[in-house]
Amino acid sequence: MKLYCLSGHPTLPCNVLKFKSTTIMLDCGLDMTSTLNFLPLPLVQSPRLSNLPGWSLKDGNAFLDKELKECSGHVFVDSVPEFCLPETELIDLSTVDVILISNYHCMMALPYITEHTGFTGTVYATEPTVQIGRLLMEELVNFIERVPKAQSASLWKNKDIQSKHSVPSQFFTYHLPSGPSGLKSLNI
Repeated sequence: MKLYCLSGHPTLPCNVLKFKSTTIMLDCGLDMTSTLNFLPLPLVQSPRLSNLPGWSLKDGNAFLDKELKECSGHVFVDSVPEFCLPETELIDLSTVDVILISNYHCMMALPYITEHTGFTGTVYATEPTVQIGRLLMEELVNFIERVPKAQSASLWKNKDIQSKHSVPSQFFTYHLPSGPSGLKSLNI
């Protein structure tokens, strides 16, 4: 028997249990704490947000100033929020036979797993869990689509930028998990 933990968040589990020839995923939470490092998506345009100064490197280079904004000593990404997906390097998710969902918070990564990993198994959840989870996902997608960002920032993720410039290391470490899955935009 083997147990794999695919989530780095203590309250949003995503575990895979392998026993003999059966592979079971226990929950598939989506870590949304990464959104705390993105500028808010205001329903009404705010001059306070649009006039924030761009963040520039210590060497004076300002090529990231359109993607990174500074407010009260904190650096924020000016882009559509991105979320941390469960790790996909430890196990091939197409080999998972069953996904068991315990509650609506722990099913937020389900659309990614069922549509982008080759998963062909069965998903089990109670009807209230499915209905509340569906409403929560639809609300999240509607909110993000209602407040479109003009740009999708990507330069700040470049590993060369991280190594050559004095960008706050905890900022990149938090946003770029070791796996290739990294951060993905939520597409439901």
